[in-house]
Amino acid sequence: MKIAALALSNNLILAPLAGISDLPFRTIVRRFGCGLCYSEMVSADGIVRGQKKTLDILRSGSGDRPLIAQVFGSDPGVLAAAAQIIEERGLADAVDINMGCPVKPVIRRGAGAALMREPGRVRLIVREARGSIRIPLTVKIRSGWSPKEKNALEIARIAEEEGADAVAVHPRTASQGFGGRSDWSVIAEVKAALRIPVIGNGDVEAPEDASALLAQTGCDGIMIGRAALGNPWIFRNALRHLAGEGIERANLEEKRRIIAEHLEMSVGRYGELTGVKNFRKHLFWYTKGLRGSAVFRKGAGTITGTDNVLAEISAYFDMLAAGAAEEKKQLDFLENLNISFNQS
Repeated sequence: MKIAALALSNNLILAPLAGISDLPFRTIVRRFGCGLCYSEMVSADGIVRGQKKTLDILRSGSGDRPLIAQVFGSDPGVLAAAAQIIEERGLADAVDINMGCPVKPVIRRGAGAALMREPGRVRLIVREARGSIRIPLTVKIRSGWSPKEKNALEIARIAEEEGADAVAVHPRTASQGFGGRSDWSVIAEVKAALRIPVIGNGDVEAPEDASALLAQTGCDGIMIGRAALGNPWIFRNALRHLAGEGIERANLEEKRRIIAEHLEMSVGRYGELTGVKNFRKHLFWYTKGLRGSAVFRKGAGTITGTDNVLAEISAYFDMLAAGAAEEKKQLDFLENLNISFNQS
């Protein structure tokens, strides 16, 4: 897949996830085959004002490419200036303008999904941003503001006409938030009408969904968001499924190793206090559904210090491994018993 001159190794893409898709998480998902990552959404105003906290969100690394920096705002001039800063400082390989975020603080500023109600402003935003940078420019949209105001196709066409290099479509309305099911027919409609690449987003929860999204919509890229939380292996298995290969589930040892590495990267990125605190949500996701995870997560939620967290992780996974070994022993015994019974 290509977005203008930006060549990707594959068409699996990590969605921009506020407070989640930071450098450590992006590093992890890239290991399992993610072909392109978006940054967390950042304020165009913050970039233009040189706010350290905003610019720090865009901190990247040599292995963190290709990367799209996603910005939000409502002023065409400010968004264009922010895009120019991103290009000049080499903060990312492309810029994405968010036109789909439904959260109230963003909507109140006339940004995010609020832009779906202002096609004229969208045209000015894309036009000015396109004129300010040479690197690829993309937009991420929703199906519309509400069930009665669905205009994804109109907005996508405007973006293409004004020089956008790709459009990502999350086919829920802003009023839906993240509830209900996404309507993939909206992605198919946009893909059929546009010449530029279209990225499909929404309800890709398993490797099979990636294949289904491609088949049903004809989209060029597959964006994975919430399904990657605690499960970076979804990228490996989506690639395997697309290639007609079997699923390769993560075993306990692989999970233990990735959890520990993710924690250490988080601490290296933010310092011990903040790094451990930020990592806890990932630890909860990584262990969800495992034996005894509810009790483990309750205790782990208050642990401080890298060594203490690593010790708790080690003890928990040792317990899981012992339980798995005992379960296998019992299954082997029953199987041998059954063989002996049949032979007799």
